[in-house]
Amino acid sequence: MTEPHAAPSLPDAVRGHWAERWAPSGLKPYLRLARIERPIGWWLLLLPCWWSAALAALHGGRPWPDPVHCLLFLVGAVAMRGAGCTYNDIVDRDLDTRVERTRQRPLPSGQVSLKGALAFLALQALVGLVVLLQFNGFAIATGFASLGIVALYPFMKRFFWMPQIVLGLAFAWGALMGWAAAFGSLGGAAVLLYLGSIAWVVGYDTVYALQDIEDDEVVGIKSSARFFGERVKPGVGLCYALAILFMAAAFVQAGAGALSFAGLALFALHLAWQVARIDRRDGAGALRLFRSNRDAGLILFAALTLDCLL
Repeated sequence: MTEPHAAPSLPDAVRGHWAERWAPSGLKPYLRLARIERPIGWWLLLLPCWWSAALAALHGGRPWPDPVHCLLFLVGAVAMRGAGCTYNDIVDRDLDTRVERTRQRPLPSGQVSLKGALAFLALQALVGLVVLLQFNGFAIATGFASLGIVALYPFMKRFFWMPQIVLGLAFAWGALMGWAAAFGSLGGAAVLLYLGSIAWVVGYDTVYALQDIEDDEVVGIKSSARFFGERVKPGVGLCYALAILFMAAAFVQAGAGALSFAGLALFALHLAWQVARIDRRDGAGALRLFRSNRDAGLILFAALTLDCLL
């Protein structure tokens, strides 16, 4: 017998995820709405926060990134990524019915009502607010400043050929938050890290968008994958090269040591490997490359943290 609220797993969901296996059936559609079964999203939101916290620790001569801040960023990233996805699905509920990969999402498939989605959005936003209020006043103001970009993003794909830039402005915001939480201000290193993180986001989300390129053409959704077309490899390569250049400048500005630059070199090699493996016609391969950015980001964070310790 099919359980209530059962639905086929979305194509980019992690197979056998705990949310699909063990969560109560009535809760599953809401967990899907928050993309809990696709943790790569909150990882990619979290990593710039951790990089920034580690870079701030290096600049301040501290032995490690503030562990309380890192834990708060983790909780906040999960909550706010879920809130962002819920908001995105509310805005895109009609478009999602016309795209193969998204028509089984909870809203277009009828698993969750619009009122239920709005209530769930408010709950996740409240968790994010509680987390944000644990920081200093400047960091709180910096966090609130990102909300306008987050609100704007779902609409950009309707008329802007590079909506990934707006996504980058939002998803890279953590590169400012770690520094703001540590110092109560922003420095040049944080701004450079933010610019590098934006370029990284544009690159990896272009790879992600390759999964939908045919449906997007039919529906009329704009994306950097469609914009670059046959030149998607050099397009992503340019984004990743800019990311490395800005991050290297941030490391110099913060006074990072040799271990940080060694980690950045490994990060760069990983990104170059991704570019070499891009195939416009291989959606499953694009998803694997996209997910691999978590590992690349963790390598960089580990190197920054080791640099603090040593």
